Amino acid sequence: MARTIDLRSDTVTLPTPAMREAMYRAELGDDVFGEDPTVNRLEEKAAERMGKEAGLLVASGTQGNLVAILSHTNRGDEVIAGDLSHVLLYEVAGAAALGSLQVRAVPTVRGMLDLAAVRATIRGENVHYPKTGLIVVENTHNRHGGAALSVDQMRSIGDLAHGFDIPFHVDGARIFNAAIAHRVPVSELVANADSVTFCLSKGLSCPIGSVLCGSHEFIRKARKYRKMVGGGMRQAGIMAAPGIVALDEMVDRLAEDHANARILAEGLAELPGLEVDLASVQTNLLIFRVRDGSADSFAAALAQEGVRCGSIGDGKIRMVTHYGIDAEDVREAVRAAQRVMRVPALR
Repeated sequence: MARTIDLRSDTVTLPTPAMREAMYRAELGDDVFGEDPTVNRLEEKAAERMGKEAGLLVASGTQGNLVAILSHTNRGDEVIAGDLSHVLLYEVAGAAALGSLQVRAVPTVRGMLDLAAVRATIRGENVHYPKTGLIVVENTHNRHGGAALSVDQMRSIGDLAHGFDIPFHVDGARIFNAAIAHRVPVSELVANADSVTFCLSKGLSCPIGSVLCGSHEFIRKARKYRKMVGGGMRQAGIMAAPGIVALDEMVDRLAEDHANARILAEGLAELPGLEVDLASVQTNLLIFRVRDGSADSFAAALAQEGVRCGSIGDGKIRMVTHYGIDAEDVREAVRAAQRVMRVPALR
């Protein structure tokens, strides 16, 4: 049977042999009691990489964002986030359902919050208004095709938030991709963030988990909220062990995914009927439009050719490169798209 090339997401990555070995040999304890040495090592390593005081292992990026939002705010507060942000679109209204919080959307351009709109959205003192309790930014940005915000952009958002005495949280599910794209230490990107969560289970190829980082006091509070939402895990070292391997071995290789996304984008851009903005391809994520026919039909036909991708609405397709996908795979994906579009073979 021909191999399936799965470009739906970098969440489909499988753990490396070193990760599987680390899971097997992980030293374990009860993490709710703070006694799992492998979890403790991961949290310390993650905090050090982010330039923060402490870390907290959580089950997912969604859980990490929820716990962060709850820890920064009070019931009835308002949270400012981008209009296409993950916390607004894809986290099941957790902030509203569990935190009694109102999320207010502001426009974004290639992942960057419109700072003038943010400033205008921040609430003043008025008996009719909720308090602006938090500003959230996503880096890299999923719905903006993996757009990677720069150090200057991140600093400007944090400076604006802190100028109004509002905390600043980074949904950094793919923050290491942003750091690789801009060739800077990840700690520089989140230097003035009050908290940041990043996923182990996407480009870093772990089977599960994310880490939330911030100050000692913030993490102390977040740990309690993690327990509240059912995230108190026991011998969680089997989950933390591959995370340690990921931080040691899998960060720099993200550049390969970026290079493969570029090959994929350039190949697809040559096909009539597809609209690809090459300038927007910065990391491992590619979103393009199907002009001829529907995106759903295109994705279904491509699946018949052995290539899986995601139709995300508005005539758009998302493809994501990751560990386990190489340059020949993305070239084959382009050839499959040629067959689907009935385009003669290109040079």
